[in-house]
Amino acid sequence: MGNVTSLSNDEIKEIHEETGFSASQIRRLYSRFCHLDKDGKGHLERKDLRLIPELSVNPLGNRIIEAFFVDQNDSRRPVEQVDFLQFTRTLATFRRTEAKHSSELNTVDKKIEFVFRVYDIDRDGYISKDDLIHILRCLVGVSIAEEQVKGIAHRTLREADKDEDKLISLDEFKEALGNVDVKEKMSLRFLTA
Repeated sequence: MGNVTSLSNDEIKEIHEETGFSASQIRRLYSRFCHLDKDGKGHLERKDLRLIPELSVNPLGNRIIEAFFVDQNDSRRPVEQVDFLQFTRTLATFRRTEAKHSSELNTVDKKIEFVFRVYDIDRDGYISKDDLIHILRCLVGVSIAEEQVKGIAHRTLREADKDEDKLISLDEFKEALGNVDVKEKMSLRFLTA
């Protein structure tokens, strides 16, 4: 699935089986991927995703982009390029969960893991107070004083850090999100049919 002009039926079938996207959704995603891949390299780089208007205006846009660029075998290791299969795998995280087209990629756990990667700035497998401060600063800019931001980060850490190691693990993060309807909040209706 490198630098080609279209996908074969076998490639579409393989992607469908892994992601749950329909053939028409896969074709539209491929069209979007090719549009973003202006140089026809067969992969995307961070600069390509920064061209997506919704990400360019999102205060966490750069963090969301970074969450796309992870090694499939070790989410703490960054990669420099994303091919079409990785692109669809990541987007599958945001698919609505449907019984007939469910996928291991769009479970509640996978959705939470994606958000965790957005918050884990230094990719050490934990969310620290510094990570929280960075995310809060992205969200509120300069509209809140630094001391208030630090106070919010401190309270958040105190509430979510069950083992009191001053870090939020993935398990603690999942527990902290226990009352949030992650399935609904992290699902997009961006592709129908």
